[in-house]
Amino acid sequence: MASFVDWSPVNITRNSPVWLFDLDNTLHNASHAIFPAIMANMNVYIARVLGDGVTPASEEIVNAARTKYWRRYGATILGLVKHHGVIPAHFLHETHALAEMAQMIRAERGLRQLMRRLPGRKILLTNAPHRYSTQVLRHLGLHREFGHHVSVESMTVHRQMRPKPSKLMLRHLMRRHRLTPQRCILVEDTLANLRSAHALGMRTAWITQYLTIGDTAGLAHPQKRLIRPAYVDVKVKSVRNLPARLHHLR
Repeated sequence: MASFVDWSPVNITRNSPVWLFDLDNTLHNASHAIFPAIMANMNVYIARVLGDGVTPASEEIVNAARTKYWRRYGATILGLVKHHGVIPAHFLHETHALAEMAQMIRAERGLRQLMRRLPGRKILLTNAPHRYSTQVLRHLGLHREFGHHVSVESMTVHRQMRPKPSKLMLRHLMRRHRLTPQRCILVEDTLANLRSAHALGMRTAWITQYLTIGDTAGLAHPQKRLIRPAYVDVKVKSVRNLPARLHHLR
């Protein structure tokens, strides 16, 4: 699938930071309605894949497979591709087909002004498909604020899909953009992705306002409280708090 950006190097000054922004539950509240809708679509899709060709698989089997693949590979789609021959583009299209998406989006006001207050270039780095993430960006009025838009279709290394939290993909991203990890700041809600970025030398900002306690998909492991791990440089409720914490990210 074509993207309106590619992996070509970006023109940035030597010392300016490069912000890598996640999309869902970072820039908008995907848990409000979008994630439940995508999850429902995903369950239908997986039930069809795991069924016998006539009868879909049971809810118990679907939930077990989805959880197993997410834990083993970091993304359910990778397990479906590896073990069931699912075509990634078909899966992404079917699961992210949301007829009423514009009505589902919930986000804070002033995000465009926020982006312009943050020094340096911004790259969207999302495990969501390109068509969906483009629609969300346009609805949020942020489609002109990102110099590059790296969606899950672009996260391939040696012809293999490598979405976040893949360190291999992040290294590839650094090489193609001629960046050093020390100049990059990953802004995310998902701890597993922040952990990988920190291990490579990036700075990390954890956005927590859309998370649910014990949500393994958001937190990477269940917790009773939103405790900042050592690999998170800055923990903030909202992306709107980033300018005030900038000195901790340099």
